[in-house]
Amino acid sequence: MKRVHVDNDPLMIEHLRYVLEERGIVCIVRNTHFNSMGFGGLYPTENKPELLVEDDHDAAVAARLIDEITTAGQANARDWQCPSCGERIEGQFAACWRCGELAPS
Repeated sequence: MKRVHVDNDPLMIEHLRYVLEERGIVCIVRNTHFNSMGFGGLYPTENKPELLVEDDHDAAVAARLIDEITTAGQANARDWQCPSCGERIEGQFAACWRCGELAPS
């Protein structure tokens, strides 16, 4: 098991889990119910929501997909239409909110 992403936003962690699992990568989510004030003597930096992949061999692919998704909002991309379900997606998103399909290159 290997950690591939940590985020303050548990919704982002769940979105990334969904995208990875749609690609056959088994994931585990931890710390989604802790708050930023610390829990049980843990420092706030030790209890952020995190995403792990079950198989260490999937970590590199998962990291690449996560990087594509999390950096997509930094570019001024055009809106796009999902090739799988037809949903119209705003350009800053790298994956379809409905089905998880990645934006076409």
